[in-house]
Amino acid sequence: MNRRRRVYFLIALILIGIIFPYTPWGAFLRVELPEIVLAPEILFHFPVTGFEFPVSNTLLTSWIVMAILILGSFLGTRRMKLLPSRLQNLLEVAIEAILSLVNSVAGEERGKKFFPVVATIFLYVLLSNWLGLVPGFGPIGLKETVPPGEEAGEILIPIFRSPSTDINMALALALVSVGLTQVYGMQALGVGGYIGKFINLRRIIQFFIPGKDKKAGGRGRIGLLIQGLLDLFIGAIELVSEAAKILSFTFRLLGNIFAGEVVLLIMAFFAPFFLPLIFFAFETFVGFIQAFIFAVLTLVFMTLATTSHEIEEGY
Repeated sequence: MNRRRRVYFLIALILIGIIFPYTPWGAFLRVELPEIVLAPEILFHFPVTGFEFPVSNTLLTSWIVMAILILGSFLGTRRMKLLPSRLQNLLEVAIEAILSLVNSVAGEERGKKFFPVVATIFLYVLLSNWLGLVPGFGPIGLKETVPPGEEAGEILIPIFRSPSTDINMALALALVSVGLTQVYGMQALGVGGYIGKFINLRRIIQFFIPGKDKKAGGRGRIGLLIQGLLDLFIGAIELVSEAAKILSFTFRLLGNIFAGEVVLLIMAFFAPFFLPLIFFAFETFVGFIQAFIFAVLTLVFMTLATTSHEIEEGY
């Protein structure tokens, strides 16, 4: 079969995949589209002392993600060999690639401290994103009767759902990333030095206490006041930017992964053959990119937070 015929054959298969589900013979291929909601669905309640802990489908999947990472790490490192097995070789390649990236950005000294956080975030988010693409993460679920007072019928509750589509998980990761950035910054620069990045009163104090500024004349003191006010303004912007990082991390991950899964569900419902493969390949790439961006931004912010920007100045 030459190249042109292969192209025609592929186009024909795609057209059949789009049209066939709407024929009487394709009725058996149709699946029921789950209810598309942003909030995670509760599967069951786990009884705790005096309290029932709700277990959602995203929480259940996050436990699976952690189990895979822990079990994979254990199996791949329990018997280290000079001639590595496939699993050990895969782990070594992944760890070496992440470590090389961390060291190239933060340096070896800080890289040793940042590496566990960056690698954990990347692997967890990547596996969470890709598990959501596994067939069955969506169409397979439990039927639940709609409560009285609402539209009659039943809805499908997916048993598994990617943790990245849960705002609670995305927000938790964002808080961990930004929170550890502040901790590392204080450890590197000291509590006073790090807080000084946001609340810098040095020039204001020099302006109001003449003894602190012996070399400044009249114009110099006015300039000192203006610079002090600029320091406060820039510090306020830095403080707002730290809070904005939490929102940026959260909604970037949540929005991209949730939207991608909705598109895949709709494509699988309307054209369950070859058309979804295009979006599936694209979402596989998006899942990797979102995990990479989350990890790299965490690394960059930690590096900047632990870098001193003090400049020796004289007046």
